[in-house]
Amino acid sequence: MRDQRIEYTIYCQAACKRSLGVKSVATLHLIVGLPCSGKTTLAKELEYKRSALRLTPDEWQIGLFGQDAKEQEHDARHSFIEAMLWNIASRALELGTNVILDFGFWAREEREDYRLRAKRLGASSEVHFLDVPEEELLRRLAVRNSQPSQESFHISEESMKPWIEFFQKPTPEELERRE
Repeated sequence: MRDQRIEYTIYCQAACKRSLGVKSVATLHLIVGLPCSGKTTLAKELEYKRSALRLTPDEWQIGLFGQDAKEQEHDARHSFIEAMLWNIASRALELGTNVILDFGFWAREEREDYRLRAKRLGASSEVHFLDVPEEELLRRLAVRNSQPSQESFHISEESMKPWIEFFQKPTPEELERRE
């Protein structure tokens, strides 16, 4: 009940601003972390706390193509979905709506690119980093893989280990909010 009241209050505040023609400065939230770090869980929490549009590529990909992780087209489909979600995100930011991109953002260069995109649209940006130790990631992966779901992909431990090595942790400067 409390969550519904909070959600309704946020909705009413946003509607009031729109009816008065007040355009608020939107924030782009980048969710940074490896698979099984809790990215989507955090994104769902922020969705309500920040009154934001949450865009999670895996949900779209599974909804459109099912469990296609082993298919040759998987990566191309994923890239296409991320590009389409950015089109939606950029329009939402232009309209003053906060946006959460639950993309993982493994590379510093990719994070900087999206932050620059937000700045060009007049939006601020924040990085939310989930720093989970390798042992815990692999434990969570084993649990996730033992409980097949229509919400997440099966990932082998053999696939995960190189990703852990590749991942670039954000610097302290990256974690600072940018206006």
